Amino acid sequence: MFRSTPGDAPSSRGALAELEAASDGRLVASTLEGRREAFEVLVRRHQRGVVNHLYRLLGRRDAAMDVAQETFIRVYQSLDAFDPRYRFTTWLYRIASNGAIDRLRRRGLPTCSLNAGVVDEDGRVAEREFPADGPSPLDVLRCRELEDRIEAALAELPTAYRELILLRHRGQCRYDEIARITGLPLGTVKNRIFRARELMRERLADVLDVGGAP
Repeated sequence: MFRSTPGDAPSSRGALAELEAASDGRLVASTLEGRREAFEVLVRRHQRGVVNHLYRLLGRRDAAMDVAQETFIRVYQSLDAFDPRYRFTTWLYRIASNGAIDRLRRRGLPTCSLNAGVVDEDGRVAEREFPADGPSPLDVLRCRELEDRIEAALAELPTAYRELILLRHRGQCRYDEIARITGLPLGTVKNRIFRARELMRERLADVLDVGGAP
């Protein structure tokens, strides 16, 4: 992606450290002022998260890398359109998600109706806890198996559902941020996330039903 050349590098370690510590908004402003290295810091800061987000939407690492590259090029070319009232990541993930949807459409993947569902309360995903002396090899194996099942359940979700779940739980986005990223009404975002969670619970019922008989 965007790489520094010797002539573009900051004149001192102090200048680079200053950029690394700057907020996204400050880096955007510095880029618009002509400091290309500020945008390189933005890319390094967010590239991994964007690629991972795109990989889970597209299911292919090469496609995720291609769309991530396209995303940062589009961001750079339209940086003056960024609204500093909002988080940079909200705008960035909107562009990335749109790029992924365009790629999926070119593949000709089927779509489905997304109108079902009702508004849920703001639930949280509980994390598995291990004893203080750490997980056993069997615990590690079970966790890996559960992670594989979760990833498979995510992959089976309709694309629009999967995007919302990933933005909510992997991207740690608020509902209003997801609405801005996707262009959907806030109520629709909540409805679809609830429906996506219900679909995943159905697919993972055998591993999530801890209250059933052994």
